[in-house]
Amino acid sequence: MDIRPTPFDHPDAVKLNDAVQLEYAERYADDDGEGEGDLTHLEPSMFAPPQGLYLLAYDPQGRPVATGGWRSQDANDEGYADGDAELKRMYVVPEARGLGLARRILATLETDAREAGRTRMVLETGTAQPEAIALYTSCGYEPCEKFGFYRDYPNSRCFAKAL
Repeated sequence: MDIRPTPFDHPDAVKLNDAVQLEYAERYADDDGEGEGDLTHLEPSMFAPPQGLYLLAYDPQGRPVATGGWRSQDANDEGYADGDAELKRMYVVPEARGLGLARRILATLETDAREAGRTRMVLETGTAQPEAIALYTSCGYEPCEKFGFYRDYPNSRCFAKAL
């Protein structure tokens, strides 16, 4: 697999972002089957080095199969702390799951954020994503005080790891 930096608005990144948004909508659908994706506002510039990084993984046939990024955060009214790097849009297409791609992308993002001077990686996920929670806790992330767009939602879970 080839993992490379890619702009957040690159067509392949948009394709995988659309796919993860659809998965979020399905996983968090309400009783009448209606759901929505992650409503957190993101701009391509948020992932531009050295303030962030966005990665795509491609399979041997050149198809985009996984994604993830980090963006800089500092203390604000949404509960972030100075020096935070926020993990966003970690996603692996179903047919490429179980190959260790998310773990590889996560490790690369952590290294890059540390080298950019960030001191803590934070992430927000939810109870309908148990495999994500399992990945993060197995990589040393611990529950932390809630932050971000979904901090007041009961099924939101926040995690942090010192870099």
